[in-house]
Amino acid sequence: MGNGLNGQASKTQDGSLVLMMCNRVMSGDCLKILPAVPAASVDLVFADPPFNIGYEYDRYDDRRKKEDYLRWAEQWLEAVRRVLKPTGSFWLAIGDEYVAEHKIRLDALGWTLRNWVVWHYTFGVHCEKKFTRSHAHLLYYVVDPKRSTFNADAVRVPSARQTVYSDRRANPKGRVPDDTWVLRPQEEARCFRADSDTWYVRRVCGTFKERVDHPCQMPEAVLERIVQACTNPGDLVLDPFAGSGTTLVVAKRLGRRFLGIELSENYAEQVRRRLEGVEADRSTRSRRGSNVAETE
Repeated sequence: MGNGLNGQASKTQDGSLVLMMCNRVMSGDCLKILPAVPAASVDLVFADPPFNIGYEYDRYDDRRKKEDYLRWAEQWLEAVRRVLKPTGSFWLAIGDEYVAEHKIRLDALGWTLRNWVVWHYTFGVHCEKKFTRSHAHLLYYVVDPKRSTFNADAVRVPSARQTVYSDRRANPKGRVPDDTWVLRPQEEARCFRADSDTWYVRRVCGTFKERVDHPCQMPEAVLERIVQACTNPGDLVLDPFAGSGTTLVVAKRLGRRFLGIELSENYAEQVRRRLEGVEADRSTRSRRGSNVAETE
């Protein structure tokens, strides 16, 4: 199959026609590939870079010195800034160790922080000498808050007024989720309150149907909500650290164009095979609807 699924032309901001490598997975260093992507051509970037905490990847050393890791972060963030549209959105998944440092660098780009989401998951690594970690951070930035895309109706969920209190004043369309992303917490006693800021979605474990051979895999349910909210059908979604390919799988299913970059040719080929089994759904709603808590 080579490096992609197919090629497609796209228009840059100034309207000139440029050959764009859409719906493809490119293998290589994102710092070398991103300069070839037309400026201001991407609608949404979702980045889940290595956390620098010692994960075992087949090509990348996840034990870099702090100053080296943060210098690299500045480089790829600047490369992403160049390709993001003035109307674009950026999401970063990152752990406790470097979330503050990344926020400082994102603020320096001049973007606007819309939400600092905490994704709460189960099946975390059990700890004996400290509290077990069961969360990751998702930083949601936009280039221009007055021009960015946010499809509230695409991600609405039933409110407590509807499901618990049967309040006639409740909006029949439901409510926009909190920056907690606990699915229907009012219906689940073990979840957080509806007004908290933690999203309850399980990690992708070895027994899950969507699991692939990659040390770090984001659940499809998390990406579904992000893609639905921040893009429209036909928009271009970029993942500079494609990894297991979840961002690209969700983008394809929801009728968005996508571009993935992955350092490892082995992982990139796995993503291509995974994409072959995905059917595009042009609707703005996922087949899972608003069910964000369940992963297969």
